[in-house]
Amino acid sequence: MSGDVTLVWLPFAPDELGDLPEQLDVVRYAAGEPPDTDTVGDVRFFVPAYDMELPLSDLLPRMPRLEVLQTLTAGVDNVLPLLPPGVLLCNARGVHDASTAELAATLLLATLRGLPDFVRAQQDGHWRHETRRALADHRVLIVGYGSIGAALERRLAPFECEIVRVAHSARPGVHPWDALPGLLPQADAVVLLVPLTDETRQMVDRSFLAAMPDSAVLVNVSRGAVVDTDALLAECRSGRLLAALDVTDPEPLPREHPLWHTEGVLITPHVGGATTAMKPRAYELVAAQLHRWARGEPLVNVVRGR
Repeated sequence: MSGDVTLVWLPFAPDELGDLPEQLDVVRYAAGEPPDTDTVGDVRFFVPAYDMELPLSDLLPRMPRLEVLQTLTAGVDNVLPLLPPGVLLCNARGVHDASTAELAATLLLATLRGLPDFVRAQQDGHWRHETRRALADHRVLIVGYGSIGAALERRLAPFECEIVRVAHSARPGVHPWDALPGLLPQADAVVLLVPLTDETRQMVDRSFLAAMPDSAVLVNVSRGAVVDTDALLAECRSGRLLAALDVTDPEPLPREHPLWHTEGVLITPHVGGATTAMKPRAYELVAAQLHRWARGEPLVNVVRGR
């Protein structure tokens, strides 16, 4: 932190963060209203709302003194192209681990146990008794193994399934991405947790999906564009693969899109992080970042530095 003006904009009340350094002028801005034109130019530390209604493309050029942009999202693919030179970008790594891991586990279990079919049967008053697959004894590939992947593994461990970890680079106990061709044919389920980058855009293409065995489940809680939608649609329409998607491409998914009505596809509307677990973890992260910043210490979760 440098200079004399230390204005911080938050999308929530500062008192939610406890005692903050006195040298910071921490204020709440109205996330759904036009910015305060008298102060926007003085903002030095900015936390956009989780569901940002004001476009950052309009706001950021009006913040010439901005030093730190702290998102409340783990993914920052929509922010990176707009980041002004010299501004430090930090993401919310860790904030959504519990929520996203819970949803990934829920989507996987719901798909294997056929809950969407049973819900439809309930609506028709149909007692649909049948045998379904268990998660037990299944092999689950976690692709993009980081903090959320570790949280997911902790939640899946009691279900007596085998976890295979895959990340961009190899490390002890974790396979690199280039090992996927050999791992996919033995995967009963694949959970996608990768960030959206030029490298991961449509990484789940026709060849990726073709390598998955019949009846395997693809769970996507990362970004929709990681998957080739047309390729996935073809595999699910044929009945060969199942899919559970919290994110889609395009997003929001248009009402008339065939994914909505494809058998074997379960869709939730990008709600991986939208739970009661988010706020306390977000408040803890932002408060810690502000204390570090005020003391001149390095910030955590830095995605792009000065």
